[in-house]
This record gives sequence, C-alpha cells and structure tokens, in this order.
Amino acid sequence: MAAKELVEFVARSLVDDPAAVRVEEVRDDEGIVIELHVAEDDMGKVIGRNGSVAKALRTLLKVISARDGEPVSLEIL
Repeated sequence: MAAKELVEFVARSLVDDPAAVRVEEVRDDEGIVIELHVAEDDMGKVIGRNGSVAKALRTLLKVISARDGEPVSLEIL
C-alpha cells in the first residue's frame, strides 16, 4: 500500500466527516510530503491526545519510507 492511500484510509476511519478528508502527495528535494486536510471539527481526532495518533501515522510512514528508500513526511493541515 502506498503512503498516500494508507494515510487516507486511516484518516477516513477516524473522522466524523470522511467526505472532507483530502490527501495530497507533494514531491520536493527532501522526498515526499503527504498533506492531510480534514474538517476543522475532526482535527483533534486526527492529531489525538498529545499527538499520539499523528505520531503513530508518522511511524507507519517511516516504515514505508524504509521499504521504498525514499523519505516520507506528514503534514496535517
């Protein structure tokens, strides 16, 4: 599973408004940046208490990054 699809699947599973979830993949000099956009009311669910959900998502992306050999980072907007 690609990084973009993984982030989209997890985000849609967590939020109350899955239609508002939008994931964009941007390539830059340092690798791939996954931009996750969610509804304002769902921001807390995606970030989690003390950032625990966001941290878990970033950990999953590190695994994908190691497998593919290209750095992947996550930005929650």
